Amino acid sequence: MAKEDIVVVAVDGSEASKNAVLWAANTATKRGIPLRIASSYTMPQFLYAEGMVPPKELYEDLQNETAARIEEARVIAHEAFPDLKIGHTIAEGSPIDMLLELSHDVTMIVMGSRGMGGLSGMVMGSVSANVVSHAHCPVVVVRENNAVTADNKYGPVVVGVDGSEVSGKATAYAFREAQARGAELVAIHTWMDMQAQTSLAGLAAAQAEWGEIEKEQGELLSERLEPFENEYPDVKVTRIIARDRPVRALADAAQGAQLVVVGSHGRGGFRGMLLGSTSRALLQSSPCPVMVVRPESYIGDEEGQDDK
Repeated sequence: MAKEDIVVVAVDGSEASKNAVLWAANTATKRGIPLRIASSYTMPQFLYAEGMVPPKELYEDLQNETAARIEEARVIAHEAFPDLKIGHTIAEGSPIDMLLELSHDVTMIVMGSRGMGGLSGMVMGSVSANVVSHAHCPVVVVRENNAVTADNKYGPVVVGVDGSEVSGKATAYAFREAQARGAELVAIHTWMDMQAQTSLAGLAAAQAEWGEIEKEQGELLSERLEPFENEYPDVKVTRIIARDRPVRALADAAQGAQLVVVGSHGRGGFRGMLLGSTSRALLQSSPCPVMVVRPESYIGDEEGQDDK
């Protein structure tokens, strides 16, 4: 089934989702594709005994409240991007179910890190965590403090590269985003992880040896980037080889960036793992929006073969 080239943003009236609307509208504009605003409502069943049918007026009130949230988001997007084409989706039921269903057929889903139901101090809400973990397209999480500013609106796109299959997909998406935004791509490869430490166990800690290993890692990174650089020759690429933990290296590079792109789990992840430690930590603390790419994510017109 063909995918629809469209950006979906989930809204619930919270400040985090309003910030997500602006980011999604900006992304849709730069890509030259429409924006779809999505929201849902759920009947509060606890108000009624089993078997009782809620009054029609309650359904109408919930639908009107949801439509008002959609309209509020539409105004926010159109004030910033007047020419943007905007549609909407309203669903009855769980927002998780709605967004996962949409994820089969759209370019990306954008959402706030937590909504109105989030507990004070909680960064990732249950909806965003579930959608990131199960969606069939990339999901971008925009935290409440991830506002587009003069310092980051022209910043780079940052991607973590570790050689895993899902990292390759993340790299492809990062190049596409960088090209659409006219942005520099910063590709980061770290080698101070468990696998690197195991391979280095028998080496002396002399600086010359560290330098040789760093050179080898740089060559590996270049090999992994070469196919994408050939496909996207206009994207300026900066390579960073860091003897550091992936989370810290990516978070440092994300200062002033437009977007960080990571695979859902890297080469150290167990088969079937939904989110790895790096993607989970960045979702909690990144200074800019984070795109998480899962194995099921598709590239361009390709269908997600992992779904079969």
